[in-house]
Amino acid sequence: MEVGVFIPIGNNGWLISSNAPQYKPSFELNKEIAQKAEHYGLDFLLSMIKLRGFGGKTGFWDYNLESFTLMAGLAAVTSRIKLFATAASLVLPPAIMARMAVTIDSIAPGRFGVNLITGWQRPEYAQMGLWPGDEHFARRYDHLSEYAQILRDLWTTGRSDLKGEYFQMDDCRLLPMPENGIKIVCAGQSQAGLGFMARHADYNFLLGQGINTPRALAPMVARVGAAAAEAGREVGALALFMIIADETDEAAMAKWEHYRDGADLEAIGWMAQQASADTKSGSDTNARQYALPEGAINLNMGTLVGSHASVARMLDELSEVPGLAGVLLTFDDFQRGIVEYGERIQPLMRCRAPRGAEVVAA
Repeated sequence: MEVGVFIPIGNNGWLISSNAPQYKPSFELNKEIAQKAEHYGLDFLLSMIKLRGFGGKTGFWDYNLESFTLMAGLAAVTSRIKLFATAASLVLPPAIMARMAVTIDSIAPGRFGVNLITGWQRPEYAQMGLWPGDEHFARRYDHLSEYAQILRDLWTTGRSDLKGEYFQMDDCRLLPMPENGIKIVCAGQSQAGLGFMARHADYNFLLGQGINTPRALAPMVARVGAAAAEAGREVGALALFMIIADETDEAAMAKWEHYRDGADLEAIGWMAQQASADTKSGSDTNARQYALPEGAINLNMGTLVGSHASVARMLDELSEVPGLAGVLLTFDDFQRGIVEYGERIQPLMRCRAPRGAEVVAA
């Protein structure tokens, strides 16, 4: 099972709590995490793009770096680990983004890929005058499909002449082309999102579910595999999980409860309000994800809470889910968490045994 890190490009990572570690994002912070991830033999890094935060007393995600420029910097200070930047398709024209990707690929040959998003949070784009109207909720994967086709045309043939509903290319050219190809990731879980994934993506990342229930996402992984198979393609599923670890199960659970006690309800409420604005796409995935009060402090992603040995055991359980290609990790405290994963958790994982042994030997 491949293991990656969802690096902290936004302030406070993925915990919407005043009791969680409070920090601002920086290149130095992300460089430290990237280089440690590479040292411990992790496989990839992914950074999101967020253009407007949720406010509240913690100012959650009000501070955010830009994904492509951050990953270009990290490409220059790493040598092996794969890197995925996120492209907001409403902001970056596809031909410009395709050239940006080729440029980073020249810094890190064969190591760069792109996570494509449709954009669902209206204020992110309306603040810049770029929101296309609420009909976008229902048509966003149609828009993204044309976008992805232009990318593939440019990266594989050096030109695109696509005449679509959203894009009109006029003998668009791109040289150089990437020598080793550029992988596409998406996070679609609605029916439309799965259809897009099956046609265009190489990986689909999805939310883990629940607290200490690593196998709960198995039905969703199966849906990803079935949709890809129906399209005659193979798409790897990547599961997003947060790790909250400590010396004992009890200490880790106490930490999790402490974070929940400090929930920033104002920020969580604003997030849920924005998620509920999508009434047109036929899917309430975002609304469910962000509105549940019992877990919304970490965006309701699957969470593994326990001792280092317990977390290692649960990650091994996750690796046994049929069709799962890898896991994308976040941590309550990234600087501490990446070291604990590399030195205390990974060496105990059966599915990562060779890499864990290498780290211990080093």
